[in-house]
Amino acid sequence: MSSYIVPQLPPPESSFPPTLSPAVLTYLTSIASNKRPLPYDQAQELHSYSSRTQRDATAQAPSQAPPRLPTGKPESTPSLDLEQFLKYITSEEGDAMAKLPEQDLSYPISNYFINSSHNTYLTGNQLYSDASTDAYKHVLLRGCRCIEIDVWDGDSKSSSTDKKEETEEKKHRFRPHFPRSLSPRHSKESSKKEHTAAKASTGKESLSLPTPWMSASTAARAEPRVLHGYTLTKEVPFRDVCMAIRDAAFVPSDLPVIVSLEVHAGKEQQEIMVEIMEHVWRGLLVKPSAGECEQLPSPGELRNKILIKVKYAAPEKVKAQTAKAAKPSMRRKQSPSSSSSDSDNQGSEDAKRQKKSSIIEPLSAMGVYTRSYHFKDLSSPEATAPCHVFSLSEKKFMDIHGSHGPTLFSHNLNYLMRAFPSGTRVSSSNLDPAVFWRKGVQIVALNWQKHDAGVMLNEGMFGGSAGWVLKPKGYRGKREGQHAEVSDESQGDSVAHQKLSLSVEILAAQNLPLPLGDLKAHGFDPYVKCELHVERPEERTGAAIEGGGKSKDGEYKHKTKPSRGIEPDFGGETIIFSDVAGVVEELSFVRFKIQDDEIGKDDLAAWACIRLDRLKSGYRFVHLRDAAGNLSQSMLLVKVKKVLL
Repeated sequence: MSSYIVPQLPPPESSFPPTLSPAVLTYLTSIASNKRPLPYDQAQELHSYSSRTQRDATAQAPSQAPPRLPTGKPESTPSLDLEQFLKYITSEEGDAMAKLPEQDLSYPISNYFINSSHNTYLTGNQLYSDASTDAYKHVLLRGCRCIEIDVWDGDSKSSSTDKKEETEEKKHRFRPHFPRSLSPRHSKESSKKEHTAAKASTGKESLSLPTPWMSASTAARAEPRVLHGYTLTKEVPFRDVCMAIRDAAFVPSDLPVIVSLEVHAGKEQQEIMVEIMEHVWRGLLVKPSAGECEQLPSPGELRNKILIKVKYAAPEKVKAQTAKAAKPSMRRKQSPSSSSSDSDNQGSEDAKRQKKSSIIEPLSAMGVYTRSYHFKDLSSPEATAPCHVFSLSEKKFMDIHGSHGPTLFSHNLNYLMRAFPSGTRVSSSNLDPAVFWRKGVQIVALNWQKHDAGVMLNEGMFGGSAGWVLKPKGYRGKREGQHAEVSDESQGDSVAHQKLSLSVEILAAQNLPLPLGDLKAHGFDPYVKCELHVERPEERTGAAIEGGGKSKDGEYKHKTKPSRGIEPDFGGETIIFSDVAGVVEELSFVRFKIQDDEIGKDDLAAWACIRLDRLKSGYRFVHLRDAAGNLSQSMLLVKVKKVLL
């Protein structure tokens, strides 16, 4: 059987396959010949597509009548012109994921979900991977609109003697914060030699950890650096990060980018940070307002702008801190009789206090609409400050969900909140972002370094968007006036929940990528696993959520029998999810995973994730990404039937 040349589609990252596999073409031929009738709604869509393409054709091209519309039941659909049908099904119209409707960008920014990254600078795990400016370019070009920078004091250009002393200090500071058992360099032999190695302090062995800003002249000026503090991760200059952001931020979209600063640098280095940002991002920064922030702007009003999220320091507090710092230190000196454990404890406490520095007024003032406040509780005065942002770890968030769930949801109707993965996720794994979105959290920061379920769901939410997605009705706050009252209205009260019945017939796939590390298709036995991610009852009631919001498989899941090769025929096996209650379409997801049937763990080969309200019924192609998250040339042909009541 001859292959059909597929028309080129306009995906931004890759081209789609040039030919259709025999198995896929066989199914499509049976659909066109009415052996597998098109659903009525899809037949109407095909008619509209054919009429539109004919209007766009050149006057010299021979005209061809569009297929006749069905006049009764779907079974009465006439046979279709094969070539015309293939052009339709391989076009954008045949994609299983519908395009997002044009976004209304007139709401305050608290009314949008924002595509966000955690510890953006890292290229791998949280303990000893490299930091890179390319990581910022990568996420920004993939649609991320909120990135994170951890800033520490820069290294000074000191003498070799100073460097040796710094190395000793670094290693001393490092020990209390990093468990030896987690270090990739730790072994019995290294433990025996640890004391000797600490004294050696060679340049290659020294740890790239934050050191004080030390510069006696502008010629030797140290500049801030970006790294994950108290770990073995490598560093990158803060200036280089700012330049990378400038170059990539507005390539895919002109919608605003939020830069979340976690500042561990001292006051002198903060001054340099301000200088660098004002220079590199000239014309892109939001100008400080003359008075107090009283209302959040809309994304449409912030096009081509960078918003700085930084800890807020009131001018009065800054002055008080400055006056206090000018007073002589009254710290008690250690007596000769003090024990070494007392000294270690004091040093540990000092390190904790120095972990995050006081913010200078010029840097704080850069946080115009995104002022970061330390979270106390939802009844504190800052909880209704129009431009505040609370940043909560997943564990802290779950604690508040259990104690003040409805209030938490009500807060997020009008005010910004950011959630981020726990620090114990050393492998760069992720939380389940859907749980947090369903609580109204706008900025759910994920570790893009690992393509797990969390990142897949993130693609389902933001795929094909400009990184800002308007919340569903019931999740939005007021358009005017941000001084809204925080109430006890829950997500269960604010939005209608439906009952879902979904069936997905798995027909065939083509050009499947192999699992990472596999080089030969021999022995590749793929099967399709389909998962449904929906809201659980405890999310609405405030009861403890199973897994604490951790990323995991969907609440409902089924898989097909394995097939063989990179162009498998799955024989029309049907996966059914019946009478699933409590569904909000815009916050529910269908995840497709192609896995290799093996002894032990089944490796991932390809995947796709589609938000339920964007999943189209009928015969469709699901366009798949490989295990590394790149859009591949693989497609899965399915028939979808979706009923919501």
